[in-house]
Amino acid sequence: MGFKIEKEEYVNRTFRISKKLVEEMEIICNEKNISLNKLVVKCIEYALKNLDDTE
Repeated sequence: MGFKIEKEEYVNRTFRISKKLVEEMEIICNEKNISLNKLVVKCIEYALKNLDDTE
């Protein structure tokens, strides 16, 4: 049995985000030494996993 690396598929999308929010996120990125893209993905994943289904 061989070693297989699964390739994840990505898509490009454009979102409008307030300047203030981007500035706050860039501060976190600099502190954590991660890319803005990675932070956005982590935030979205967290939000979706913790979404309150009751309205």
